Amino acid sequence: MLSVNNLSLRYGKRALFEEVNLKFTPGHCYGVIGANGAGKSTFLKILSGEIDPTTGKVVMDAGVRMSVLKQNHFEFDDVPVLQTVLMGNRKLWDVMQAKDAIYTKEDFSDEDGVKAAELENVFAEMDGWNAESDAAQLLSNLGIGDHLHYDLVHTLSGKEKVRVLLAQALFGNPEILLLDEPTNDLDVETISWLENFLADFQNTVIVVSHDRHFLDAVCTNIVDIDFSKIQLYAGNYSFWYESSQLAARQRSDQNKKMEEKRKELQEFVERFSANASKSRQATSRKKLLDKLVIDNIQPSTRKYPGIIFKPERECGDQILRVENLSKVNPDGTIQFKDLEFTLIKGDKVAILSKDHTAITSFFQIINNLEEPTSGTVEWGSTITTAYLPNNNEDFFKSDDNLIDWLRQFSTDKDETYIRGFLGKMLFSGEEVLKKCNVLSGGEKVRCMVSRMMLANANCLMLDEPTNHLDLESITAFNNAMKDWKYNALFTSHDHEFTETVANRIIEITPKGVIDKRMSYDEYLANEQVKETRKNYYEL
Repeated sequence: MLSVNNLSLRYGKRALFEEVNLKFTPGHCYGVIGANGAGKSTFLKILSGEIDPTTGKVVMDAGVRMSVLKQNHFEFDDVPVLQTVLMGNRKLWDVMQAKDAIYTKEDFSDEDGVKAAELENVFAEMDGWNAESDAAQLLSNLGIGDHLHYDLVHTLSGKEKVRVLLAQALFGNPEILLLDEPTNDLDVETISWLENFLADFQNTVIVVSHDRHFLDAVCTNIVDIDFSKIQLYAGNYSFWYESSQLAARQRSDQNKKMEEKRKELQEFVERFSANASKSRQATSRKKLLDKLVIDNIQPSTRKYPGIIFKPERECGDQILRVENLSKVNPDGTIQFKDLEFTLIKGDKVAILSKDHTAITSFFQIINNLEEPTSGTVEWGSTITTAYLPNNNEDFFKSDDNLIDWLRQFSTDKDETYIRGFLGKMLFSGEEVLKKCNVLSGGEKVRCMVSRMMLANANCLMLDEPTNHLDLESITAFNNAMKDWKYNALFTSHDHEFTETVANRIIEITPKGVIDKRMSYDEYLANEQVKETRKNYYEL
């Protein structure tokens, strides 16, 4: 068991946490959530001992091993890949090294023999004889092929390094596992494998993630960091979000009697539990909703952006026609070729590719910001567009304040009108006078969304809209797109966003296009699609 007692962390006068008392028990997975800057990663660093708290302490049972997903991608550059994973279990690794050092001695003594025998016993008790095969299997499951296992880590790509460090953290069945954004740079297949792995993991997991689908799949509890407090709730992220919203609505309804409110909460718990029981995660990891009670339900103090897209005009019958569109890089590599499709009213299309640069090129082409190698793009005469690019740096090079920055994209120049759109994206008071070239990544995206709302477009294009956003902004954006009744083309690594918004999937590959009218989960599960994808991505 892991516990924190009277934990506080202060930086000068600012208190990040105050008098936190929590217990983390085996068999549970705790998802840590909070706004950007709330201290999620810092909290994990305190648990791991990397940062000392101002007051209080972290207590871990004797003999318990904690494993942490390393954030320094260069720490093991000069170590072979397989050895890097083995080093995840430091005690086992030290035994292996000590044992090997004795066997390589030229003057092997009787004492050495006794010591070697002792080490062999310890090694066997730790299941050391299966260590290398277990490590190799982990690497393979995470997409690191056998041919890379003996290469030095520095020879790998950034995305491959992430997978090696994740394998290192998972290796050896640690009693406590700390994971900070473990799904970053993973493809959907690998994330699915990790979800299954953690769903079957019997020890304690504490994870920070912005991936709501992942949090729902693996978490039995939510650890909410908000206004210097850390609260523990039973259930996964969806339960926490939906129940807190329900509680907030009830709090504002002064006319409803207490008994009626309690009955409504109880019905919500029962309905949520019934829906979840049909899913894999509810039966695999300790039936995560077993112990849900209405006493766990409390209104959240979180503020959610007000994202509302209102088109100025209706769409006609002609939306978008793409014919024989191809893009070839200067070095001759094909991003995509012979891309051809027609949008119809109501199409909300998720654009997929294993090469994200191909998707970005596609969006740049259909927005007339980049020339295709061949082919045509024809928009309908009634269509107005709004585009959220993946790279927004060119928009924020001036030292304009946010009001002046946003005013340049509006036909109505009135300050009150502009402030209204900034306010919807949680820029209030003096914040609207911030210089746009000093904004954080999340603040820049929120500004770009304000710009999109001003456009009153009837077709939206989004290139990784959830990048840099906190969970509150992601959830608000997701809800806005679910409510959007017009056309959209988007790509997102957020599984929940794609699954709940898209009614059509188009995947662009160097060898052809896959175009299916189905949900994202149906697309991933379709055997025909799997075979086609395999053929289209073969070298």
